[in-house]
Amino acid sequence: MLIRESAASIAAEILSGGLYLRLADRFIRVHGYKPTQSEMRSWEHSIPALVNAVMDAGLGEVEVMLEYTLPLTSQRADAILAGVHPKTGEPSYVVVELKQWSEAHPDEESPNLCRVAGVGRPRLNPIEQVRGYCDYLAQFNGALDGHEHRISGAAYLHNATKFGAGALDIAGQTARGRFFTGDKRGEFITFLREQLAPQSGAPAADALQAGQIKPSTQLIAVAADEIRDREQFALLSEQKVAYELALKAVRNARQADNKEVIVVTGGPGSGKSVIALSLLGELYRQGRSALHATGSASFTKTMRKVAGARKREVQDLFKYFNSFMTAERNGLDVLICDEAHRMRETSANRYTPAANRTDKPQVEELIDAARVPVFLLDQDQVVRPGEMGSLREIEDAATAKGLRVVRVDLNGQFRCGGSDAYLRWVVRLLGLKDGGPVRWEPDSKMELMVAETPQEMEAYLVSRRTRGDNARMSAGYCWKWTTKITPGQSLPADVVIGDWARPWNVYGERAVAGAPPSALWATDPAGFGQVGCVYTAQGFEYDWSGVIIGPDLVWRGDRWVVDRSASKDPVFKKSTPDDDVDRLIRNTYKVLLTRGMKGTVIYSTDVETRAKLRELIESEARVPASV
Repeated sequence: MLIRESAASIAAEILSGGLYLRLADRFIRVHGYKPTQSEMRSWEHSIPALVNAVMDAGLGEVEVMLEYTLPLTSQRADAILAGVHPKTGEPSYVVVELKQWSEAHPDEESPNLCRVAGVGRPRLNPIEQVRGYCDYLAQFNGALDGHEHRISGAAYLHNATKFGAGALDIAGQTARGRFFTGDKRGEFITFLREQLAPQSGAPAADALQAGQIKPSTQLIAVAADEIRDREQFALLSEQKVAYELALKAVRNARQADNKEVIVVTGGPGSGKSVIALSLLGELYRQGRSALHATGSASFTKTMRKVAGARKREVQDLFKYFNSFMTAERNGLDVLICDEAHRMRETSANRYTPAANRTDKPQVEELIDAARVPVFLLDQDQVVRPGEMGSLREIEDAATAKGLRVVRVDLNGQFRCGGSDAYLRWVVRLLGLKDGGPVRWEPDSKMELMVAETPQEMEAYLVSRRTRGDNARMSAGYCWKWTTKITPGQSLPADVVIGDWARPWNVYGERAVAGAPPSALWATDPAGFGQVGCVYTAQGFEYDWSGVIIGPDLVWRGDRWVVDRSASKDPVFKKSTPDDDVDRLIRNTYKVLLTRGMKGTVIYSTDVETRAKLRELIESEARVPASV
């Protein structure tokens, strides 16, 4: 959170004019970038409206936690009021979502979405937004474990009246989703008095902050339940918008013979695959015709094995992008194209029967296959020549067919402990964002360390595994890969660094000497001990990530230098332009550096590069030599 004070203290800061400067300064320190003008305007107008209501309720001693970051994510609740319940005497928490909107109306076909005057795209209904925050906190903060009744939520539109926004309550008010407009300020004050007593809220705030954070729900672990039984994930903000828009499009496609394309963009850990699986599960349970497709053999095979365990019809929900060359036009209700950045120019390859070969672009095949094609992508995760999934490619293909494109940009971060600062550090480090590398400022979400040797890196990961965490080692494709193994032979140790040597993950679909097949390297506990490449790591996550930066990317003087001759990746041909190789190698390391949920240990084979990493990562962040 940015600030935690009693309501009376914050009211005094508002009067002195110092609150907003303090919030801006804290924001930069916590997040590593400046708040937007809209965020600052919100602080200036909405926070006083809330604090004045709290003070008028006689709750000056209640603790106010502003811009409270939800566990394991970069998503923030506007405010949480912490205090004591007036009847039970237990800790009581009120999550408040503040909106400056003067006019907003529910979407006619999806009450969880709304239309805001002056804003073109649909927004999440604030009742559903605050309800999602409450559910998420109840799920992940140990202080609420077994005490979920202690949390309530309210959306407060202080500039609106019931005539301008009152219809939003069609989303349905609940204990975790109350709704008040400015002309209902008296009712809002009454609500606050019902939830909070006029006494110090500091102990309750302490308890919430000290609450043990429960482990995040890893997508693979609950995939089967998500598809077959019930919703497993608490979707937040723009995730929920994307989900609701897709369901709305499905209804329209059936009722109005309508077709539209939905594109969801977001960086690593923004929740794209969670949206995909949540959507697939809901459609499956509704009996809709929906399929999930990727260009990743590892991800698709893993989902078939895990989500489709003991049920063949669920296994058949997971396909590849090149599975739709002969598909019936609009034969599906929905085709969910996860990791769409991995689309190829065409689906044809050397194994494609001559009768099925066409010049039709793969993106067109995917659009044509369903009434509602949904594309989820991150353009900075393209790691192979020929991968061409981009927002522009999809929009151009849809426009050429006269189709409407609905776009949702995900702004949250759910991997890397929810550390938005870490993701920004990675893209600055690799030159994928302007400004150059910056020093890592440790936060409470993500641990980052430099190892002096691969032995140190591996030993530290082993120590984390003994504490119950899972971990993997991965590397740039800088060592030959023995792909043909004689039956009965163990994996050869291809990745050799000095006197340290480890095998690559298995190449192929069969386990070798106890090592899992390539598709299961990231999820099978036996995957530790082999070094994964980007093609087996992409799309997955694990608690701790050890990343070996090979000689294909080295720091020289004041910049990165990509040495294509050091890459052993067979996808790079002589005809692959240097600029493409440069971009793809940097993207590769972005993928590898953003797999960890709790921490990342980096080792570089290059002395000068290690020195640069030590300069950027504080001296305390070293792998202990005793490990």
